[in-house]
Amino acid sequence: MKTYEKAIRDAIPAIIRAEGKQCVVKQVSDVEFLRYMESKLFEELHEYSETKSTEELADLLEVIYRVAELRQTGRDELEMIRKKKCEERGGFKENLILVSAEE
Repeated sequence: MKTYEKAIRDAIPAIIRAEGKQCVVKQVSDVEFLRYMESKLFEELHEYSETKSTEELADLLEVIYRVAELRQTGRDELEMIRKKKCEERGGFKENLILVSAEE
Protein backbone atom coordinates (compact mmCIF):
# COMPACT_ATOMS: atom_id res chain seq x y z
CA MET A 1 0.00 0.00 0.00
CA LYS A 2 1.16 3.54 -0.76
CA THR A 3 1.28 6.02 2.15
CA TYR A 4 -0.29 9.45 1.64
CA GLU A 5 -0.96 11.10 5.05
CA LYS A 6 -3.00 13.92 3.52
CA ALA A 7 -6.47 15.42 3.76
CA ILE A 8 -9.03 13.89 1.43
CA ARG A 9 -12.63 14.56 0.48
CA ASP A 10 -15.26 12.68 2.51
CA ALA A 11 -16.33 10.33 -0.30
CA ILE A 12 -12.82 9.20 -1.30
CA PRO A 13 -12.73 6.09 0.95
CA ALA A 14 -16.03 4.83 -0.52
CA ILE A 15 -14.78 5.52 -4.05
CA ILE A 16 -11.57 3.58 -3.41
CA ARG A 17 -13.50 0.65 -1.89
CA ALA A 18 -16.01 0.67 -4.79
CA GLU A 19 -13.03 0.08 -7.08
CA GLY A 20 -12.27 -3.09 -5.08
CA LYS A 21 -9.25 -1.56 -3.37
CA GLN A 22 -8.44 -1.19 0.30
CA CYS A 23 -7.54 1.97 2.18
CA VAL A 24 -6.84 3.05 5.72
CA VAL A 25 -8.22 6.38 6.92
CA LYS A 26 -8.26 8.16 10.24
CA GLN A 27 -10.40 10.96 11.57
CA VAL A 28 -8.62 13.80 13.37
CA SER A 29 -9.66 16.83 15.41
CA ASP A 30 -10.47 20.14 13.76
CA VAL A 31 -7.21 21.60 15.09
CA GLU A 32 -5.15 18.82 13.50
CA PHE A 33 -7.24 18.81 10.31
CA LEU A 34 -6.62 22.55 9.87
CA ARG A 35 -2.90 21.81 9.60
CA TYR A 36 -3.59 19.18 6.91
CA MET A 37 -5.94 21.52 5.04
CA GLU A 38 -3.42 24.35 5.05
CA SER A 39 -0.97 21.94 3.41
CA LYS A 40 -3.74 20.95 1.00
CA LEU A 41 -3.96 24.60 -0.09
CA PHE A 42 -0.44 24.39 -1.48
CA GLU A 43 -1.13 20.99 -3.08
CA GLU A 44 -4.23 22.29 -4.85
CA LEU A 45 -2.50 25.51 -5.88
CA HIS A 46 0.36 23.49 -7.36
CA GLU A 47 -2.10 21.22 -9.23
CA TYR A 48 -3.92 24.27 -10.61
CA SER A 49 -0.66 25.96 -11.64
CA GLU A 50 0.36 22.80 -13.52
CA THR A 51 -2.95 22.18 -15.31
CA LYS A 52 -4.77 25.54 -15.36
CA SER A 53 -7.89 23.39 -14.98
CA THR A 54 -11.14 24.97 -13.81
CA GLU A 55 -11.74 21.75 -11.86
CA GLU A 56 -8.51 22.29 -9.92
CA LEU A 57 -9.50 25.91 -9.33
CA ALA A 58 -12.79 24.66 -7.86
CA ASP A 59 -10.83 22.25 -5.63
CA LEU A 60 -8.79 25.18 -4.39
CA LEU A 61 -11.98 27.05 -3.51
CA GLU A 62 -13.34 24.03 -1.64
CA VAL A 63 -10.17 23.86 0.45
CA ILE A 64 -10.27 27.62 1.11
CA TYR A 65 -13.88 27.37 2.30
CA ARG A 66 -13.01 24.53 4.70
CA VAL A 67 -9.93 26.33 6.06
CA ALA A 68 -12.07 29.41 6.69
CA GLU A 69 -14.70 27.28 8.42
CA LEU A 70 -12.06 25.62 10.62
CA ARG A 71 -10.91 29.13 11.55
CA GLN A 72 -14.53 29.98 12.54
CA THR A 73 -15.21 32.04 9.42
CA GLY A 74 -18.14 31.03 7.24
CA ARG A 75 -18.42 31.50 3.47
CA ASP A 76 -20.66 34.53 3.90
CA GLU A 77 -18.20 36.22 6.26
CA LEU A 78 -15.29 35.35 3.98
CA GLU A 79 -17.16 36.87 1.04
CA MET A 80 -17.99 39.98 3.08
CA ILE A 81 -14.28 40.41 3.97
CA ARG A 82 -13.32 39.91 0.31
CA LYS A 83 -15.83 42.53 -0.85
CA LYS A 84 -14.75 45.03 1.82
CA LYS A 85 -11.10 44.62 0.87
CA CYS A 86 -12.02 45.00 -2.80
CA GLU A 87 -13.91 48.23 -2.05
CA GLU A 88 -11.02 49.61 0.01
CA ARG A 89 -8.06 48.48 -2.10
CA GLY A 90 -9.62 47.50 -5.41
CA GLY A 91 -9.79 44.17 -7.17
CA PHE A 92 -7.62 42.75 -9.92
CA LYS A 93 -9.74 43.70 -12.94
CA GLU A 94 -7.34 46.24 -14.43
CA ASN A 95 -4.44 43.75 -14.80
CA LEU A 96 -1.97 46.09 -13.05
CA ILE A 97 1.66 45.11 -12.38
CA LEU A 98 3.73 47.15 -9.90
CA VAL A 99 7.09 47.68 -11.58
CA SER A 100 8.65 49.96 -8.98
CA ALA A 101 7.70 52.23 -6.08
CA GLU A 102 9.49 54.70 -3.90
CA GLU A 103 10.31 53.28 -0.48
